[in-house]
Amino acid sequence: MSPRFRAHIGLGANLGDPPAQLRWALARLEQLGRLLAQSPLYRSLPMGPSEQPDFCNAVCILDTDIPPEALMQALLAIEREAGRVRDVKWGPRTLDLDLLHVEGVVLDSAALRLPHPGIAQRNFVLQPWAQIAPDLVVPGLGRVDLAAGRLGEAGLQLWRE
Repeated sequence: MSPRFRAHIGLGANLGDPPAQLRWALARLEQLGRLLAQSPLYRSLPMGPSEQPDFCNAVCILDTDIPPEALMQALLAIEREAGRVRDVKWGPRTLDLDLLHVEGVVLDSAALRLPHPGIAQRNFVLQPWAQIAPDLVVPGLGRVDLAAGRLGEAGLQLWRE
C-alpha cells in the first residue's frame, strides 16, 4: 500500500471568471485524490502590482497518494491547463495553485519548500485556511487560526457572486 499524504493547497485567480476557475481547479484536484475540505471563496486585494483586479482565493485539503514534489508538478500542470502565464511576478493570473503544507513533511529542495515560505504574511491564505483547519499546527507558523488572527482580515471579504 502506498503512503497517503494530506496536502493543503491554496487557490487563487483574478482573470476571467475567478470563482469559476477555482471551482474548475477543485474538480481537477479531485482527480489527484480525495478533497477532504474546501474553504469559502474570499475576495482579496492583489499582493503584487495594484493595477490589477481583485483576487478570488480559497484553500482546500486533498488526501492523495502523490508525493509532494510530484504533486507540485501536477499543480503546475493544472495551472498551465488553465492558461497560466508566468510573465510578471505577483501579476494577474488565470489560476494559481500553491502547495502550502503537507502534513508530516518538511522539505527544502530546489523544486519545493514545505511549508510554503510565504504563508505567515498572507491573510488571503490564512483566513480561508483557518475556516477548514483551525487547529492545524504548521512547522514555523504554529496553529493556523492563531496565525490568521495575528494578520487579521484587512483587505479580505467573502466572495459574493
